[in-house]
Amino acid sequence: MELLRCGAAELARRAVWDVQDLAAKSGDLPALAEELAKYDVVIATEVGGGVVPVSPDERAAREAAGRLNCLLAQRAETVARVFCGIPMVLKGELP
Repeated sequence: MELLRCGAAELARRAVWDVQDLAAKSGDLPALAEELAKYDVVIATEVGGGVVPVSPDERAAREAAGRLNCLLAQRAETVARVFCGIPMVLKGELP
């Protein structure tokens, strides 16, 4: 509950967004996951749905994002998927 009451500056210190972009550039996903797991909140945008990209680089980036999400979920106490503003808890429970 404490995280829900913090201000924008505090949230910026405790959260990281768009980690799927970091996955595409990382040569070591387990090390990246370990670093990101230090944050209280890690947010990734789903990139695995829809049409498979023609570009090999885009397919590799999508694969890396999915693998990073799996590594992060293994380390996390709580995992929630948010769709249309509705959270669905996949692991643990919301505060």
